[in-house]
Amino acid sequence: MSIRLPAALGAVLAAVLLLATPLSAHDYKIGDLKIDHPWTRATPGGAKVAGGFMTITNTGSQPDRLIGGSAVAAGIFEVHEMKMEGNVMRMRALDKGLEIKPGQTVELKPGGFHVMFMDLKTPLKEGESIKGTLIFEKAGTIEVEYKVEARGSSGGHGGHNH
Repeated sequence: MSIRLPAALGAVLAAVLLLATPLSAHDYKIGDLKIDHPWTRATPGGAKVAGGFMTITNTGSQPDRLIGGSAVAAGIFEVHEMKMEGNVMRMRALDKGLEIKPGQTVELKPGGFHVMFMDLKTPLKEGESIKGTLIFEKAGTIEVEYKVEARGSSGGHGGHNH
């Protein structure tokens, strides 16, 4: 059985599907936010935590905030910051999330802002992808996939294959 759609309706449906899909394999857009290359590192067996990284750009005129999310491989997802306080590197959850100001690009990377995957259900293996979501205060929720890179990876577009 096949369904025939008028050409105009078919074109509208195709346009809607294009807008709802990733820009490329690792780039996503929701509202005024562009999320570039979500990734994580492979973990050894028995590890219970991992970090998630990406770049988020706000192309709009209003601030937004990354306030949460999920990852199928983790029981808990938190938005974190690492920074030096004196001679000590401190990590803390950002209770109010991470603000992305209008026109700003924020890089979530090892040693800085990142998301934490805690209570891992299984080790993360290089070459796999982990499904998850990101929740923004204004833009809403978007599904993403985190590319699992090598344990020592520093990410970025040079650190993975498209």
